[in-house]
Amino acid sequence: MKSISTNEQFNEVVNGEQPVIVKFQAGWCPDCRRMDMFIDPIVEEFGQYQWVDVNRDELPDLAEKYDVMGIPSLLIFKNGEKTAHLHSANAKSPGSVTEFLNDQNE
Repeated sequence: MKSISTNEQFNEVVNGEQPVIVKFQAGWCPDCRRMDMFIDPIVEEFGQYQWVDVNRDELPDLAEKYDVMGIPSLLIFKNGEKTAHLHSANAKSPGSVTEFLNDQNE
């Protein structure tokens, strides 16, 4: 998963042709570390998306702009628009993340 460290990188990625999943996280967040332990097979399964990682402490203006109130959060972007948001309370297990992503593809 590619890490995004500037607003310019973020804008370039989310405005591309491929749909993007942005994972907002922070280094101090235990739930984020837990997600890191199970996310790789999900990234492979949902390869139609480009997956990127944003540290919300490094880019707090992006977190605020897209209503990321808790972490980890997964946001889906298509053509520069946020189309879905899995809030932190619902992103604690592989099953909940997979279910969220399957719901987007119906």
